[in-house]
Amino acid sequence: MTSMRVVVFGFLVVFFCATCGAQPAGLARPLEGLRPFLGKTWKGHFKGSTPEKPNFDVMRWERALNGQAIRILHSVNNGIYGGETIVMWNPKRGAVESYYFTTAGFQTRGTIKAEGNKLTSVEQVIGDADGVTEVRATMELLGGDRLRLQSRYLKKGEWVEGRDMTYDPAPDAEVLFQ
Repeated sequence: MTSMRVVVFGFLVVFFCATCGAQPAGLARPLEGLRPFLGKTWKGHFKGSTPEKPNFDVMRWERALNGQAIRILHSVNNGIYGGETIVMWNPKRGAVESYYFTTAGFQTRGTIKAEGNKLTSVEQVIGDADGVTEVRATMELLGGDRLRLQSRYLKKGEWVEGRDMTYDPAPDAEVLFQ
């Protein structure tokens, strides 16, 4: 009788695990606008990057916390700088919020809005980021799964141009930290 229970229990575990793996990856409804970005890794080269002296960023978007969050990891030049962003719905504020933590010791907190294949964000900087106190950025998926990132920084009271980069799909690229 005991061996029969083990067989039945084993069958149930195998069945349960098999059906769990077959379920589509759920995502909190307010985060659905970010779904086109998920499960992808991109690599972009900064202006002035050359084969002799490459200057690049690798970015990976993942579903996190059982679909209640999105995790974005990125690293510049194999980890000389990088960060991690957690994106979640804040029901109290009625907004999709982002929390970005960096290897440079500063962080940001902001909101993200999705419209089609375009995201816009406004972030407040917490800590010393070389005089930058606010960041406004747009990310857009372009044809062929490319990603364009444009940003502006409020630095010492004046808006300055930030990044304007196009990222290509790079499924084998890794986000590295030193």
